[in-house]
Amino acid sequence: MSTISRDEVARVAALARIDLSEDEVSRLAGELDVIVDAIAKVSEVATPDVPATSHPLPLTNVFREDVPVPALDPIEVMAGAPASDEGRFLVPQILGEE
Repeated sequence: MSTISRDEVARVAALARIDLSEDEVSRLAGELDVIVDAIAKVSEVATPDVPATSHPLPLTNVFREDVPVPALDPIEVMAGAPASDEGRFLVPQILGEE
């Protein structure tokens, strides 16, 4: 069973320049100890004949093929805009500039 001491947590926090209170150091020492124990249990189960996995299901590329298509007609695009001027969208002014 692993035991991560309060001194180890305080030293690592100091190296990382993280200011922890005494209560936080105590709490983190206990939480890190639980994490290390959980990893040790998984390591006991892992055997050389079981391949390591990063995801339980095989992943495949879900993106569509990148096929060039004709561009949209600017006149049709501007027809759907609430306001336009000379082929550009008009939007409300937000910064109060003139």
